[in-house]
Amino acid sequence: MTYQIEFVNQAAKQFRTLPVQIQEQPKAKIDALSTNPRPYGITKLAGEDNLYRIRSGDFCIIYTIQDRQLLILTVKIGHRRDVYR
Repeated sequence: MTYQIEFVNQAAKQFRTLPVQIQEQPKAKIDALSTNPRPYGITKLAGEDNLYRIRSGDFCIIYTIQDRQLLILTVKIGHRRDVYR
């Protein structure tokens, strides 16, 4: 069972603004979510119904899982000190 990965417009823009060398690491983590949307090391965000966070180096990827539609919606990508603002 493979999940489709989509980006919210804001997340796509945040990803494109990262330097090309830095894009590779979060991209690999995001691609791996299509086969295993809840890998070891993810954290469910407190106070949110269906938001998860996975770290990739100094960057965090915040996403939601929609199991009925087999969809992972990437909400935010950013440096771990800035992503929660």
